[in-house]
Amino acid sequence: MSDEKENSVTAEGHPSEPVESLEQAEGTIAEETGQHDAGKEPDLTEQLESDLETAREEAKGNWEKLLRSQAELENLRRRSKRELEDSHKFAVEKFSRELLPVLDSLELGIQAASPDETNHEVVKLREGNELILQQLTSVFEKFNIEVVDPVGETFNPEFHQAMAMEACDEAEPNTVVRVFQKGYLLNQRLIRAAMVVVAKESDPEKTEK
Repeated sequence: MSDEKENSVTAEGHPSEPVESLEQAEGTIAEETGQHDAGKEPDLTEQLESDLETAREEAKGNWEKLLRSQAELENLRRRSKRELEDSHKFAVEKFSRELLPVLDSLELGIQAASPDETNHEVVKLREGNELILQQLTSVFEKFNIEVVDPVGETFNPEFHQAMAMEACDEAEPNTVVRVFQKGYLLNQRLIRAAMVVVAKESDPEKTEK
């Protein structure tokens, strides 16, 4: 009886416990680790998918911002180029406007001097005015300044300013029959409208009388 008790007690005096084999211990640890990892794997996958989707959305937003910035930059470049071209085209606009009254005066002076005039001084003055007018007209052509002299043309409110209307049997209604003052264009832009008289239909009652 005493021998059995001795066998159940260790050398240190503690009761002995069943000892697992090394293979059993490793298997138990592997199972516990696998169960622990299996419990975490779905959460980690969902987190990665969420982070990936967020990154995709950010990349898409950044790409759209880049495209908008490039479009705005291109529009700015085109607008700046157009404004620069316009500034070159119309740099002489103000100067041209100031010269128009001079041109008008020369034309009126030439018209006032009759071609049949025999006075030598008047003839010389007329010839001088004609030469100046020719030179000034040449300068206008060089800078793409065109005359608007619409006699016989259909009235166009974009280029003509109607000063009066008069009945005219020889012209179609709404046709320019006389020009008080010529108009001018600078590179196809109107710098002064032509002042005109426009034809209208004759009054039947007045015609019968």
